[in-house]
Order: sequence, then C-alpha cells, then structure tokens
Amino acid sequence: MPKSYSRYVCQQCGRVSASYMGKCPQCGSFNSLVEEIVQDTPTAKSPSASRGLASRATPRRIGEIGGNPEERIPVPIGEFSRVLGGGIVPGSIVLVGGDPGIGKSTLMLQMTLAMAGSKRVLYVSGEESERQIKMRADRLTEKAGTYPEGLYLVTETNLQTILDFVREIKPDLLIVDSIQTVYMAELESSAGSVSQVRECSSQLRELAKSQGVSVFVIGHVTKEGTIAGPRVLEHIVDTVLYLEGDRFQAYRLLRSVKNRFGATAEVGVFEMHERGLVEVTNPSEAFLAERMINAPGSAIAVTMEGTRPLLVELQGLTSPTQFGNARRTPNGVDYNRLLMISAVLTRRVGVKLVEQDIFVNVVGGIKVDEPAADLAIAAAVTSSMKDLPVRADCVMIGEIGLAGELRLPGQMPVRLREAAKLGFKTAIVPKRLRKGEAWPNEIDIVEARSVQEALEMAFTLQRERPKGKHMA
Repeated sequence: MPKSYSRYVCQQCGRVSASYMGKCPQCGSFNSLVEEIVQDTPTAKSPSASRGLASRATPRRIGEIGGNPEERIPVPIGEFSRVLGGGIVPGSIVLVGGDPGIGKSTLMLQMTLAMAGSKRVLYVSGEESERQIKMRADRLTEKAGTYPEGLYLVTETNLQTILDFVREIKPDLLIVDSIQTVYMAELESSAGSVSQVRECSSQLRELAKSQGVSVFVIGHVTKEGTIAGPRVLEHIVDTVLYLEGDRFQAYRLLRSVKNRFGATAEVGVFEMHERGLVEVTNPSEAFLAERMINAPGSAIAVTMEGTRPLLVELQGLTSPTQFGNARRTPNGVDYNRLLMISAVLTRRVGVKLVEQDIFVNVVGGIKVDEPAADLAIAAAVTSSMKDLPVRADCVMIGEIGLAGELRLPGQMPVRLREAAKLGFKTAIVPKRLRKGEAWPNEIDIVEARSVQEALEMAFTLQRERPKGKHMA
C-alpha cells in the first residue's frame, strides 16, 4: 500500500525540508516553505510506463537527423520576431514574464490574432473567461467581430484536459496563461506550488519536443522581479522573455534573458496604445523626441541592448541637501553604480557632491545597466552642478574606473553609426589604446583618457569642427 508523508518546499528556490522553518537556509527568503503531501507510488516495470523523451528516442548519427536548423515560423510582429531570433522555432517552449498589468496577455493575444490566419492556435487561459478574452480581442482588432479561423479559446486549468484538447485540435501554437494556474490532479499540492509548476512545465516541454508544438507559457513575477516559482522553471524552457517598463509610461521593452536559438539580451520596443502594443521601429528617435536642447543636467548615452544600439537621454539634478546625509536617488540606473560615479567625481574631478542630493533619471522609463553609460551619467550630474549644458549634438560613451580613467566598451562602430544616423556630430569616447576595429568617419570622434578630460571637452567643445576629424 503506498505511503504518504509531508514535506516542506521553498516556493522561491525549491529546497526540500523535512520540517517547517521560518527562513529558507538556501535562498534566505522568509515564510516561503509550504507543506506538500507526497504519496509514494510503486515504480512501473514496463518500458512503456517510463516518462521523458529518452524512452522514445534511439541514438543516431548527427548527420542522419533531419530538419532544417534555420526553419522558423515567421511572426508578423517584427519586434517580437527580433527578440525570438528571427521567428518561432517549431517544438520550442518560451516563457514570458512581467509585472502584473504590464501587457503580457495583451501581447500574446496580439501575436495569436496575427498568426491564426495561417496557423492553428490554441489559447488556454486559467485566469480569464472566454468572454473576457473575446472582449480584449474586439479591442485589439481593427474591425470588431472579424476573427481568424485558426484561433481557438478555452478556459481550463487541468493539465490533462489541456493535453486532450491539444490532441483533438492539433495546434501549431499553444499559449498557456498562466503556468501558475495549471495543475496536475496526480499531485496533492495546490496550483502554483513548486512541484506543480515544475511538473506541468516538464509535461509541456515533452509535448513541444515530441509533437513539434510551439508552446508559449506566461509566468507571474514576484516582487523581487523574478519569475515566480523555482529557478528550475527557467532551465526547463528554451527561451525566457521579460516584458519590462513603467506602468505609468507608454513604452514597453520585451527583453530576452535566455535564448537557445538566438542572441540573448535582445530587446524589442513597444508603445502601449488603445489597441494594444504598437511596435517602435526607431526607439532611439522616440526616446529623444521630447528632449530639451541645451538644458543643464542632460547628456546622451549610446547603450547596446543585444545587437541593437539605443540612444537614451540621461538627466541629472543636484540640490543642496536639507538633512545630514545627502541622498542618491537613481531612476533607471543602478544605485551602486551611481554611488561609485559620485565618489569618482568628488575625489578625482573635484566636483564637491558631498553635501548635494543627486537625482538621476533615464527618460522613457527604461533601465540602463550597461557601464558604457557611466560617462553620460557623470556629465549629466556635473552639468547640473555647474549649471553648464553639454553640447546638444554630442554623445558620450565610456566606462569609468575608480582611478578616474575611461575604459572602452565593445561594439563601438555600431554605436557611433547609430549616433551619426540620428544627426549627432560629435562623440566623446575613451582613448583607443589598442588598434582594432575601424571607426566610422560620419561623426567627429574626440578621445579622452580620463573622466576629467572628457568633461572638460564636453563643456568647451567648439560649435564647428571638420567632419571626420579624430582628436585625442
């Protein structure tokens, strides 16, 4: 007779404990251990009862395996296709995460409406009724009441029932919204627990690999900004996408943090409208559209999001502190990075920021984590402190070291070409100590060895300079 026993599983990292603890010893999260009832079942002896892909596969030479590795399903949404690496790979499983209300379900429904004209799509929702999904589809379509023939909707949370629907409809694309609502009846734990999320994701992965169905899974995000459930969920899927952005801003960034079929850290930019998410084909121009020219405290940085260069405006503001300790308030940049840049400006450049509150903001509600934006942050803060504007047609690229030196980031030719394409005339960059890539001649390049030298050039550059001239 099978025996049952209790165990406690951390909902953040998946650690299993025999007794309850208030704090998980592995990840340090509090009150994350949840009791689960486990029932031992006898192991089946027959080969047909074994699970996994191994029971249906035999070793073959790699040259004997068919299929075109470049064969992908085209996605009509260009920014979505870019993040996926050029389209959907048949038999892949993709995890889409994001904050509540950021637009995950809207984006996935837009994709299904665009693809259901040529493909058969099954949209499974465990959070909304079919009527609610249809109401959103009416809002997203140009003409309400006209829907593609290949789109099927169902509200279901039982995984076995969902798999029965898949065998009946035989879709090319399966959308599960969301994985935290799906459960397996064989498990005693509730939906959304570690064991349910792990087992349901494994079953969907087996479905994708064995039958060639492309699966998109929507996942909730915790308050720490990570996918809810165990980290093993991100290892099960082939691609992990995050939909980022401020709910009070119009722009949304679809970021790829893992992709087995394309480049990681790729970004697609969307703008939220009444009819859903609209592609932004030239995000740099959109982010700089409302920029105030020759305003103190503003500098332009060129960051790389995957293979795409983005020009963003970094704003800095300094104000005498009213309290004993000066505040450092970043919005869109790393807090520790701002502390380091402030210390370098105080010690190496002589900008007295000890008694100044510093505020740094990235326009557009996006986040910049790349060190190549350090020089632009320093220029924006110094510009506000001295009340001197940085030249309007100048971009600043460079990483700042603790000694006050500038370090050269990668992919400089791509950054400089993007800046020149948008009309910028001058670029202040770190001095090139090693010769390698050829830099473009469409933009004047001013090379600086230290952050102090770069800031002096930013405030004293002449309006006219011979085109294509490199200065050090």
